[in-house]
Amino acid sequence: MKLIIGLGNFGKEYEHTRHNMGFDVVDKFATSLGEDIDKKGFSSLYLKTKYWDEDIILLKPQTYMNNSGIAVRQVMDYFKIDISDIVVIYDDMDIEVGHLKLKENGSSAGHNGIKSIISNLGNRQDFKRIRVGIGAPSYDKINFVLGKPSKEEQDKIDEAQDNAVKALKVYIKEGSFNKAMSLYNH
Repeated sequence: MKLIIGLGNFGKEYEHTRHNMGFDVVDKFATSLGEDIDKKGFSSLYLKTKYWDEDIILLKPQTYMNNSGIAVRQVMDYFKIDISDIVVIYDDMDIEVGHLKLKENGSSAGHNGIKSIISNLGNRQDFKRIRVGIGAPSYDKINFVLGKPSKEEQDKIDEAQDNAVKALKVYIKEGSFNKAMSLYNH
């Protein structure tokens, strides 16, 4: 079973902001399967489904970004999911707008949602990540990440999100995150 986690903040005011890249990608993945992420549990909204005969859970923690690890731990414990079967999708200011960076492990690089997941996994960092570039802010970081992209930025972000969905599908279908990395890393 694969656990695919999109990071973001719940609530209307945060919809489609830069900080909700993860939510948007897992929503697009669900839509591509003709489904919605609408079940409540594990301090999250989630969907348990199949893709290419692989059981998958799409997760949108409803704990706010800084406590995402609480929800991740609940799902992992309940479904007995190994850390090697986790992919976390989130925004990254250090990556150019519309670019993706897929990694198999690493530090939080200051991202509070990732810090929370690492902490709740006993300081383990060996889970897969798909980082969606939102670019570096020219003003206050908090207002930047909680703000909505311009039309030009959104077009690039939409393409990156679509590529993130494709990368997830390659990973699940081929059973190889390396293959997804080779195709979709910028």
